[in-house]
Amino acid sequence: MFSSGHRYWNASLSAEENRARFGPWASPFNHGHNYVLFVTTIGRVNPLDGMVINIKTIDDLLQEHVVARFDQRSINDEIPPFDVSPPTTENLVRYFADLLPRHLPDEAQLDELRLEETPTLFGGWKANIVTLTRSYEFAAAHRLHSANLSEAQNLEIYGKCNNAAGHGHNYVLEVEVTGPINAETGMMVDLSTLDAIVNREVVDRYDHHNFNCDLPEFEGKNPTSEVVCEEIFSRLASSLPVKLVSIRLWETQRNMFEVRAE
Repeated sequence: MFSSGHRYWNASLSAEENRARFGPWASPFNHGHNYVLFVTTIGRVNPLDGMVINIKTIDDLLQEHVVARFDQRSINDEIPPFDVSPPTTENLVRYFADLLPRHLPDEAQLDELRLEETPTLFGGWKANIVTLTRSYEFAAAHRLHSANLSEAQNLEIYGKCNNAAGHGHNYVLEVEVTGPINAETGMMVDLSTLDAIVNREVVDRYDHHNFNCDLPEFEGKNPTSEVVCEEIFSRLASSLPVKLVSIRLWETQRNMFEVRAE
């Protein structure tokens, strides 16, 4: 974990030009985040010590090259190359993906990164691909009932989720996208655009509705979270200006469902 300040502002541009480039986030003054960086390494288990890599080695590496460098710092002013490159989540992930492998010991390789800027916005890196994930919430109801099964079979399979009056969830939807990072903005997609599309296609459409009764796309379907996931992926994949990598739908804190592009 590290706390840093940053800003989206190019001093060579006018205020109007900055706002056109960075949107509502444009400001000549810093704002801060409590970042959380997750690092995954991969390798073979050493028969001598039973480890891929000593966790203390990773911790020391991150303390030296991430925490000591970024904590309580202004990223734009104190950490090249962010004096000229916007310190977006995407650019920070790409920076760490380039930095950390140069300091890992030979027995382990960098496999995956996840950088949380806020609880609802985080970047990822895997196999040289940078992704951005945005989180949304909506509340909806459904009843699990298949017309292909008898009443007894429905009750046996779905239990209390087959309750005729239905039941509800506070769903959390994670939308993961990827695409080229714009050199001027440091972003692969304008968050305002992403939010507007997801809200229009999913959140506003589903929030405080009943999947079985209110939404024509689920007519004649059993709206399990798997089925809802497939529908959400289809709606977003054809609407977003960037490539949709995956969507993850948290039904409860214990149940998560995912659809991936591949």
